[in-house]
Amino acid sequence: MSRLIVLISTICQFISILYFKNTAHFSLKKLIPTSKNFQSKFYEKIKMKNTLGSSTKLILLHPYIQKQGSSNRFWALAFVSFLTLAFLLTLIYTRESKITTSIAVASTITSTSTPPLSKAVARALVHYASNSNNTEHMSYTDMKHIADVLQKCSQPCNLLVFGLTHETLLWKALNHHGRTVFIDENRYYAAYIEEKYPEVEAYDVQYTTKLSEMKELIAGVKEQVRNECKPVQNLLFSECKLGLNDLPNQFYEVDWDVILVDGPRGYWPEAPGRMSAIFTASVLARSKKGGNPKTHVLVHDFNQQVDRTTSDEFLCKENLVKSMDTLGHFVLERMDANSFQFCRNHNSTTASSSS
Repeated sequence: MSRLIVLISTICQFISILYFKNTAHFSLKKLIPTSKNFQSKFYEKIKMKNTLGSSTKLILLHPYIQKQGSSNRFWALAFVSFLTLAFLLTLIYTRESKITTSIAVASTITSTSTPPLSKAVARALVHYASNSNNTEHMSYTDMKHIADVLQKCSQPCNLLVFGLTHETLLWKALNHHGRTVFIDENRYYAAYIEEKYPEVEAYDVQYTTKLSEMKELIAGVKEQVRNECKPVQNLLFSECKLGLNDLPNQFYEVDWDVILVDGPRGYWPEAPGRMSAIFTASVLARSKKGGNPKTHVLVHDFNQQVDRTTSDEFLCKENLVKSMDTLGHFVLERMDANSFQFCRNHNSTTASSSS
């Protein structure tokens, strides 16, 4: 914009210089007549002065002969300059109008609330996903309950899912107006899913826990509940053994509305288990800085002893709003940064936090 203004100013100055130059030439022509009678008389006077004294110098004045057509060229140049100036002004005005229109349209789109996916479409997706030939898929009852939670989530909804499963595309589709992030233990499978489905946002994480170490890990959290394993903290800088701190930095700045724990694997002693996923979900929910103060945390395979015990310790029974055969639904609220206990009515956690 500044370069265009300088260019326009230069053109105007150039036109002014040409105009004054032409005017000066025209005035000089009037001051010095070019008729032959005037020239002969003028030369005779000079010769007479030369005869009076030898010291007198002969001065010859050649009248300014204006070239024909200079005035026409000036006006042609002025006309071209005027057209150039008009073109530049039109270009600037059109560009600013387009920018203003784009900003207005973007503001309108942003301010307009996007409705959630219709119930009919959601039910159809759940129906076909639950009737798959895959034997590892989630039950229709569990899918339906999670779909209902996503339907009620304010848009845009931030959904965090631990585990890449048969239902991955279902969760992505149900939350199509919001952001859905998947965390998986297998980096090769995460890369495969992202390559096959570019719209899916997936990250891999390395779990350092073992299912057989559940009791020791929970005891370690109780010992460090006022330090590294606080219920309210930024896990990016945490050294708690159950906390996940090697995810992208932006991950810890998102206010998650719904968190689904459906991974990692936990069916044999050497498997990582879901202790870290459940603990991380509890800290993320309590450490929210904005958005809805409540976070829905859903734990699949809630019937497994390890998952239920870990949920009781960090998600807490007083926050359990729905319990089905294989799904536990908790609603956690944002907590104060000076809170040092996960559950209000948990005797063991409360006692350890007060010591």
